[in-house]
Amino acid sequence: MTFYQELQLNQAGSKAVIKNAAGRREKLHHTCIYMCKIAITMIFCMCFVMLYGKVFGDENSIVGVVVLLFLMIFKNADFGICMRHSLEVIGVVFAIMMFGPRAANFFGPFGGMLVNIGCIFVLAFLSCHNILMSNHSTVVLGYLLLYGYDVNGTKAFSMRLLGLLIGGILTAVVFYRGHKNRVYKRDLDRIFKEFNIHSSRTRWQLAMTFGVATMMFFVEIFKLPRSMWAGIAVMSVMLPFEKDSKIRSQGRIPGNIFGGILFLVLYMLLPPSFLSYAGIIGGIGVGLSATYGWQSVFNSLGAMAVATGVIGLEGAIIFRIVHNICGSIYGQVFYKGFHRFIDLFAGERKKAAAQ
Repeated sequence: MTFYQELQLNQAGSKAVIKNAAGRREKLHHTCIYMCKIAITMIFCMCFVMLYGKVFGDENSIVGVVVLLFLMIFKNADFGICMRHSLEVIGVVFAIMMFGPRAANFFGPFGGMLVNIGCIFVLAFLSCHNILMSNHSTVVLGYLLLYGYDVNGTKAFSMRLLGLLIGGILTAVVFYRGHKNRVYKRDLDRIFKEFNIHSSRTRWQLAMTFGVATMMFFVEIFKLPRSMWAGIAVMSVMLPFEKDSKIRSQGRIPGNIFGGILFLVLYMLLPPSFLSYAGIIGGIGVGLSATYGWQSVFNSLGAMAVATGVIGLEGAIIFRIVHNICGSIYGQVFYKGFHRFIDLFAGERKKAAAQ
């Protein structure tokens, strides 16, 4: 394996190479490559997000985060359909990113829930047809981040639109370069034809859509802050396979609790400037983490650092933990209840047809 090939490995892959290395010298060699990969990734991510904030305004730095996620993921991930239709899907996805979150925030809790249902379902239906790619972890997450970090004012929103437009073009270029030599038999027409309420894929898409949107609605009608945290928690644990969903919940709930404790300790021990670097510390921690539980720990640091400036230290820690616990539990319960409702509805239809 070359140096470049080893840089392409994920955390689990890199740690497996280190673990299986023969001898201390080889282990040290692979460890240095792993640390080099983390440093390169962190520097690139920081520069990219900072550049977006510089060009489009600090309030639109989150756009840089979303675009960066798309570029990194869709370099390798695909939609399982032909290139022309894949590029059309990217266009639709970014069009929703541009206007959906703003509209959902504008119409209030109930109207926003309806907008979220429509937007999230289209995103899941078009981009998550190949469930093994886990594209929802990028596409739906990006939508929720933009929803949670909305902007005020015509100028800020105009710059957000421009930033997303450029991000969509960059994503299309990267996607084309990474997948231009692949041949796909499916197209968009096939995706529409494969929509079936009895299929596990369609049920998962619908359940995730309604689960995320209703969870955020409940948070908002009680006027609690950071509803997107609860929505992200639901999305994260509501996976197509029940076993994976349980593993996610077992990692996410304790991970965010420990993350809250760690954030409090760091806040008390370090100077106030720590908040400016919490996201970087968290990013390094995520880069060193091979399990979802530890990734949840470090992912929470940057989120709570931003929220501390808005809702205070106590609010940031409490709501981060509560939203993730409630969202994780709600996601699993809703998914099971949704399946039972569809089975019951299908059974009643069969009885009516037989009569």
